[in-house]
Amino acid sequence: MTSNKCFDFSLRMFVIFVVALTIVLPTSTLAAEDDSEDFSLTIMHMNDTHAHVEPLPNMLTAIKEVRAENPEALLLHAGDVFSGTLYFNRFKGQADLSLLNMMDFDAMVFGNHEFDLGSGEDGHQSLAEFVTAADFPFLGTNVDFSADQFMSDNINADAFTDSPDNGSVYDGMIKEINGEKVGIFGMTTEDTANISSPVNVKFLNYIAEAERAVSAFEERGVDKIIALNHIGYDSNPDMGNDIQLAANVDGIDVIVGGHSHTRLDEPTFITEDAEGNEKDPTVIVQAHQYAQLLGTLDVEFDENGVVVGHAGQLIEVSEKEADPEAVEVLTSYKGEVDELTNQDTGAMAMKDIPNPRLGDSDVSVRANETELGNLITDAMLAKAKEKNQDIVIALQNGGGIRAAIDEGPITVGEVIAVLPFGNDPVVAELTGAEIKEILEHGVRQAPAESGGFLQVAGMKFNYDSTKEPGSRIVTMEVAVDREYEDVVLEETYLVTTNNFTGKGGDGFDVFAQAYDEGRVRDIGEIDWEQLRDYMVEDLNGEVNPVIEDRIIDLLGEEPGEQEQPEEDNNDDGTQDDTNEEGSEDETDNGKETDNDGSKDEQDNENTDEETNNQGSEDKEDKVDSEKESDKEVSEDSNNEANSGDENNQEKGERLPDTATNMYTFLLFGGIILIIGMGVLVYRKVKLS
Repeated sequence: MTSNKCFDFSLRMFVIFVVALTIVLPTSTLAAEDDSEDFSLTIMHMNDTHAHVEPLPNMLTAIKEVRAENPEALLLHAGDVFSGTLYFNRFKGQADLSLLNMMDFDAMVFGNHEFDLGSGEDGHQSLAEFVTAADFPFLGTNVDFSADQFMSDNINADAFTDSPDNGSVYDGMIKEINGEKVGIFGMTTEDTANISSPVNVKFLNYIAEAERAVSAFEERGVDKIIALNHIGYDSNPDMGNDIQLAANVDGIDVIVGGHSHTRLDEPTFITEDAEGNEKDPTVIVQAHQYAQLLGTLDVEFDENGVVVGHAGQLIEVSEKEADPEAVEVLTSYKGEVDELTNQDTGAMAMKDIPNPRLGDSDVSVRANETELGNLITDAMLAKAKEKNQDIVIALQNGGGIRAAIDEGPITVGEVIAVLPFGNDPVVAELTGAEIKEILEHGVRQAPAESGGFLQVAGMKFNYDSTKEPGSRIVTMEVAVDREYEDVVLEETYLVTTNNFTGKGGDGFDVFAQAYDEGRVRDIGEIDWEQLRDYMVEDLNGEVNPVIEDRIIDLLGEEPGEQEQPEEDNNDDGTQDDTNEEGSEDETDNGKETDNDGSKDEQDNENTDEETNNQGSEDKEDKVDSEKESDKEVSEDSNNEANSGDENNQEKGERLPDTATNMYTFLLFGGIILIIGMGVLVYRKVKLS
C-alpha cells in the first residue's frame, strides 16, 4: 500500500511538472521573440581634438579594436578639430585630416573653432578646403553657410539624405545599420557668433532646428535619432546646451556632445522633460578633449525606437599601440612642427623670467606674486579687453604656469612650455563678494604652495596668512581708468581666467556655481597665443615684467608695514612638472592633490573624487589628466541637471540575457531531475 502511495505521489509530481513545462516553454519563447525585436547600436565618438594630432595614431588602433568586435559601429566627431597647437598654425587642419581620413568617420559636426579663420581669410577658405578633402560628410543643421563665398558650394541640396557624399554638408543623414534606419543631425553653438569669426555664416536657434530635424526623420519613418552636437553638455543656458536640448525636444534618443570638454565617464540618462514630466529616455555622452579618449556607447532600442538599455565607456588611447601607417603619415608633418617650435616669436626677454618654486627660491608661483605671473595675467587682460573693454580683472592659477622664460629671443616652444595645457580663456560675471570668496580660496594654504594660488592683473589685494582660512583677505582693489579703488562687494565685475579655473577647477566652488548659472563664457582665444601676441604687439617685443605689489601677505602686520620677499631672479625655473610628482597640497576636504590641482599616481589608485588640471600633456601628468580630469565637475553637473539620476540609470539598463537563460536552464534541470526520480521510484515499486 505504501509503495502504491509513493508511486501515486511521483506520478502526480510528474504530471505537475509536465504542465509547468508547457507553461514555461511558451513564455520563454515569447521572451526570446521580444528580445529579437530589440535593436542594438554601437557608437564611437570623440570631440574637441583641437589639433592634437600626435595621439591620433593611437586613436586609430583603438577604433580598429572596437570595429573588430562590431563592424557596424558608427564613428562620430563632435567638432573643434581646428585651433590649439602648431599643427593647426602651420597646416590649417590638413595634418589632422590626413589622419582622420584613415578612421572612416560617419559624420562630423562643426565646432566654434572651425570658424576661427573667417575674418583673416575674408571667409572660410581653409574650412572649405578641409571639408572638401574630407572622406566623410558634415552636419550643420542650424548653420547657414549661404552667404559665405567659400563654403556655399559644399552645401548639398538634399538636406536630409540616406546617401551622403563625402565632403558635403547636410542638415541630417540616415544610416542603415543591420536593417534599421538611424537618423543623425548636428548642432553648433549659437555663441559662435560671439566667440569666433564666422563673418557671413549665421547660426539658427538650436531648439527650433532640432525640432525640424526630428520631424524630418519621423516623416521618413526613422524613430532612432542621434544629435551630434557642439553646444556643450551644461554650457551657458542662454546659448543652449545638451541637457536643455534633451529636456525640450522630444524624439532625440542619443546626444553625442562637445564644446564643454566634459568628461562623462558614465552616460547621462535623461527621462524627464523641462516641466518634470516623464519622457522617452535620452542618453548623453561626451569624451573630454585633445584626442585623449575614444568614447563608446552601446545603446539598445525596443521595437518602437525607445531606448531600453545603454552602456558607455571611455578608452584611454595612450594605452594603445600607435598604428604604424598612421605614424608614418604623422611623421610627414611633425618635422615642420618641430621647426616651428624653435621659431622666434619676435619677442625678446630682457632678463631671465623664472618660474620659482619653494625649495629653490624664497618665493613660489604657487604662493607669491611673480614676474612671470604678472606677464601672463597682463596678457590675459589685454587680449580679453580687445573682445570686451568692460573686463577689468584677470586671474591665472599658479599651477597652470609650468616653465620659465630664459633671457634672449623667445621661441614659440618656450611660450607653449609656459602654458602647455591649452586652456581656453573665459570671462565670468562675478560680484565683489564672489571675488573675495575666490581670493580667500586661493590663499587658504598660504604660505604653503597651492596650485590654486591666483596670479592677478587689473587688481591688487592684501591678505594675512596668520588668520584662519576663509578670513584672510584684508583689502581688495580694482584698477578703474588706471586708478585703484576698493572692490565693492555688491557690484558686478567681469573677470577673465582660463576654462579650467572658470569651471571650478582647484576647488573654486564660486566659479563652478557661476558656470552652472551661465555666467562663464568662452571668448574664443587660445591662452598661449594670447601671451605670444601680447609680448609682440602690446610690449613691442621687449619683455621685462616686474613685481608690482599686486599680492601682499601681511603676516600679522598692518598694511604698509611688511616687506614683500624678493623674487629669486637667478632661479632658472627648471623645477617643472617633471620634478613635481612628489609635492602635494592638503585641500580643505583633507584629500591630497598635486600643486597644479592634479593628483599623483598613488592618489589615482586610491581615490577618484578629486579634480585635476585639464589638458595636461606632459608624460608625468598624463595619468592624472586622462583618468580623472573634469570627472568631479561632470558628476556634479549630472547630479544638478538630473536629480535622481541613479534611478534614471536603473530605468535604462537591462539585466543581461544570461540571467533569463540561467533561470530557464536551472528550471529545466530541476524538472528533468524530478522526472528521473519519479522513474526510479516507479521501477522500485514495480520490482517490489
